[in-house]
Amino acid sequence: MHSTDSQPSVALAPNLLAPELSIIVPTFNEKANVGELVRRLDLVLRDIAWEVIFVDDNSPDRTYEIVKQIAHKDSRVRCIHRVGRRGLSGACIEGIMSSSAPTVAVMDADLQHDETILPKMYQAIRDGADLVIGTRYSGEDASSQGLSPIRQWGSNLATDLARKFLHIDVSDPMSGFFMLPRTRVDAVTAKLSEEGFKILLDIIASTPTPLKTVEIPYHFRQRIAGESKLDSLVTAEYLGLLCSKLSGGYLPIRFLMFLIVGATGIAVHLAMLQVALHAFGFAFPTAQLTATLVAIAWNFVLNNQLTYRDRRLKGIKFLFGMATFYVVCSLGTFANVGASSWLFEREPNQIIAGLAGAILGAVFNYAASSTLTWHK
Repeated sequence: MHSTDSQPSVALAPNLLAPELSIIVPTFNEKANVGELVRRLDLVLRDIAWEVIFVDDNSPDRTYEIVKQIAHKDSRVRCIHRVGRRGLSGACIEGIMSSSAPTVAVMDADLQHDETILPKMYQAIRDGADLVIGTRYSGEDASSQGLSPIRQWGSNLATDLARKFLHIDVSDPMSGFFMLPRTRVDAVTAKLSEEGFKILLDIIASTPTPLKTVEIPYHFRQRIAGESKLDSLVTAEYLGLLCSKLSGGYLPIRFLMFLIVGATGIAVHLAMLQVALHAFGFAFPTAQLTATLVAIAWNFVLNNQLTYRDRRLKGIKFLFGMATFYVVCSLGTFANVGASSWLFEREPNQIIAGLAGAILGAVFNYAASSTLTWHK
C-alpha cells in the first residue's frame, strides 16, 4: 500500500541539459542584432551547454518581442523584460541573479564583442581563473578601433584612474566583456551599484581579495546596426563610481554625481555673474539673480542628462521637472543660509559655518529632487 502523503515522482532531465554557462546580454534598442548574436553563439558554443539571458530595459523598438519570439523556438534563450528600471549595471546584476549556470559571462548585444573567444574564456575558468576579461588593449589580437575618439579618450582616462586610486592592475577595467564563476558575484552582490555602466570595475573593486585574473585579447568591432548607448557623459559617471568606491561605498554614485554637477554649476554661476555685471551692466542684485537662475537651469539639464539618465525627463515632463527643480533649489538655499547663520552665531567660524550650510543645502536638494523632480 502506498502512503497518501507520497509526492508524485518527477522525471528529472539529464544533468547534461543543465546550462554550464549563462551569458548575460543587457539590451536597449537592439532588435536588429539579437537574432544574429544567438546564431553566432550557437556556432561557437557547440561543445558547451549554454543559455543566453537578454535583459531588456523596455526598449522603444520592442527588442524584447524579438527575443521572446526566438525563445519560443529555442529554450536556451531567455528574456527579462524590465519595466520602470533602467541601467546597464542593474540589468547585468539582475541577469546574473536569474542565471542557473555555475559560470556567467557578460557581453553586449551590438556584435562588437568577439564571441569566438568565449570558449577560451570558459576554459580559463575551468582551469582555475576567478575572472576572465576580454581585453581591447593587450596582446597581438587586441584592437579598440571600434571605439569613437571620445570613448577612446574616456576609456584611457578611466583605466589610468582605476590603476592609480583603486590599484586595479588589469589592462581593460572598463571592458563590458568578461566571465567569472557565479559564486564570485554572489559574494559581492550587496556591495554592487545598480547605477552606471561599469559593472566589471565595480566587481573587481568590491572583492576584498585579489581575483586570479586572465585577460584574453580580442578585436573590438565596429557597430553594424543600432546606436551606441555610451556617450562622453559616461566618463563623468565613471568618476562618481570611482569616488564611491574610494569612500568604501558609503556615498552613493548618484549623490556624488549630483555634487559634481553642482560644482560645474558654481562655475557657470560665477561666469554668468561677470557677464551680467560687465557685458549687460546689471546692478549686482539683478546680476546675482540672473546668474542664479541660469546656474539652476544648467544644473537641471546636466542632472537630467547624467545623474538621472535612467529617469530622464522629456517633453512636458521636462518642463514640469525644471519648475519643481527651481522650487527645490530655492528651498535648499533657505536651508543653506538658515543653517550656516545659526551655526555662525554659536561658533563664529566663517569656513565651518559656510561649509556646513553648503553640505546641508546639497543634501536637501538631492533628497528633494530625487523625490519630487526625478521620482520613479
